[in-house]
Amino acid sequence: MKRPAIYIIDSQRNGTIYTGVTSNLQKRIYEHKHKLVKGFSSDHNCHLLVYYEMHETMESAILKEKQLKGGSRKKKLKLIEDENPKWDDLYDTLF
Repeated sequence: MKRPAIYIIDSQRNGTIYTGVTSNLQKRIYEHKHKLVKGFSSDHNCHLLVYYEMHETMESAILKEKQLKGGSRKKKLKLIEDENPKWDDLYDTLF
């Protein structure tokens, strides 16, 4: 699925969260789940896709990612809870 997207993954409900941007959400989340991405997400076991948002352009996705990363944890948690109150892993919904 090649289309710009922002996403939030976490280690567990209300655990460590990571916000990212990609042009291929399925591939990128697969990489996180299998710890193929070295760095913060693998160090903190962030692998559950709890939020994502598709965008028309990479520029708009990057802008939204910057807004999310610049915002508070409280705002990110509210975004997740509003869209995914059970904190389900949304990875399978991508197929």
